[in-house]
Amino acid sequence: METQGTAAGHAARGTQDAQSAYDVFARTCPSRPALEHVTGRWGLLALGALDTGPLRFNALRRRVDGVSQKMLAQALQALERDGLVHREVQTAFPPHVEYSLTPLGRQIATKLLDLIEHLESSMPVILAAQLSYDREQ
Repeated sequence: METQGTAAGHAARGTQDAQSAYDVFARTCPSRPALEHVTGRWGLLALGALDTGPLRFNALRRRVDGVSQKMLAQALQALERDGLVHREVQTAFPPHVEYSLTPLGRQIATKLLDLIEHLESSMPVILAAQLSYDREQ
């Protein structure tokens, strides 16, 4: 068995240990609530909508069609707590709040938008599969 005795080897193992410290499949892993915030319907759509740039609350609510004011506010609060969304109160008259992505939020939104685009482009196949499944039931 070969061991790495170099500083680089120790650093690589340290990085690997830090990355493996979180296991979303483990019940008590703290990544689970963050994953839920990101992949929940309103969190995912809010992150995707903010990818185009900062938005005021009502503009974001119009972009995420169908979300209630309460649900959007809860999703944004959770995403802000997770460090994915920045909330800034503008001192204009009347005062208003603007939401934007943090650098980490932008990275995650990019990956989510890739998933959304893949899903949208796969809809003909998905709809055909649903139809086939429903006929067999």
